[in-house]
Amino acid sequence: MSNDDITLTAGDAEVSVLPGNGGRIGGLRIGGTELLRQGERFGCFPMVPWCGRIREGRFLDGATVRRLPLNSPPHAIHGTARDGAWRTARVSQDEAVITYELVDPWPHPGRVTQIVTLAEDSLTLTMSVETYDDSFPAQIGWHPWFHRSLGGDDVRLDFAPAWQEERGADHLPTGNRIDVEPGPWDDCFGMPDGVDVTLTWPGQLELKVTSREEWVVVYDEQAEAVCVEPQTGPPNGLNTHPRLVTPLEPLEATTTWSWRRL
Repeated sequence: MSNDDITLTAGDAEVSVLPGNGGRIGGLRIGGTELLRQGERFGCFPMVPWCGRIREGRFLDGATVRRLPLNSPPHAIHGTARDGAWRTARVSQDEAVITYELVDPWPHPGRVTQIVTLAEDSLTLTMSVETYDDSFPAQIGWHPWFHRSLGGDDVRLDFAPAWQEERGADHLPTGNRIDVEPGPWDDCFGMPDGVDVTLTWPGQLELKVTSREEWVVVYDEQAEAVCVEPQTGPPNGLNTHPRLVTPLEPLEATTTWSWRRL
């Protein structure tokens, strides 16, 4: 099938899926109110086959040091799939399945599948990475840009992480776990019981971002948007916390955004 834009609907919720623009969610509208920052770099993009920054674009793949293009010098950031065109496998009124073939500069062939499922009060994103033959380390995550304001008071962020990854001068975790420091953040947090972050636009909407994964990056240094990014490992995780994709065991992760009006 093609990579044309897709619109899903359920009740008064509407989601745009943009296979041709990195497989990203282009928009989430609830009762006509857009929750995601608009623009070709925004919405909510998949981070795969790695999340956040990889130090100097290098990671250890078995005994081989791999080098990736430095798209955020001096590091490589957010994977390759957000820069490519995905293909649509199937679509219904409230669900879309899109796929992406891993290609150069990623050193291993493989397939990424993303399932986007919309309900009247929730959006569920499920992503998997499969390999055809050889095994390789990988990560999965999502990078939504939620509007800071929906026309009223700014969004309030509530979560109770067990720790914060100490951030070094190079913007990467040092490996030390510290008590949670006050924001603004561009930081990774550990939530061993699963990601659970509540965004509240006072008097308007409450939205919960949940995932069985235990890592979440919060980025709220930008005036326009707040990012809450569940992922399968921390930044630089291909080096520090690798998850192996094998022919018998794909890597899979899910996040759900559920909302209610206030």
